[in-house]
Amino acid sequence: MLALQRATHATLQILTAELVDLDLTASEINAMAILADGHGRTISELGTAAGSRPTTLTSVLDRLERRGHITRGTRPGDRRVVVIGLTSSGRLAADTIRRTLIEVEARALGGLPAEAIADFHTVLRALAEVSS
Repeated sequence: MLALQRATHATLQILTAELVDLDLTASEINAMAILADGHGRTISELGTAAGSRPTTLTSVLDRLERRGHITRGTRPGDRRVVVIGLTSSGRLAADTIRRTLIEVEARALGGLPAEAIADFHTVLRALAEVSS
């Protein structure tokens, strides 16, 4: 677990450095990467995907909204549900983040056999399920 924590911190440092021009925190990068698929999400859904509590996301989303990267809208048929979506500037930033994530993953895992990578993903899913 300690090795995973070190790898997580190292990965966040790499991403923050490579995405420095976007001027986003690691939490903001994470939220934008999740939203990069273009599907709006409720705060609860985004929190689950990010592995954090929805209340923790509030300040992250406030900052992203102030910078014009996200919108908060309502779900058709239920105006009580807040849905987070990307603006056009948010889509550009999210696309940059996705490309960078793919490049970093390719550099880190490119020399490993496919079976090792599949096993690695199995371990990550198991760890994520424990926290649910």
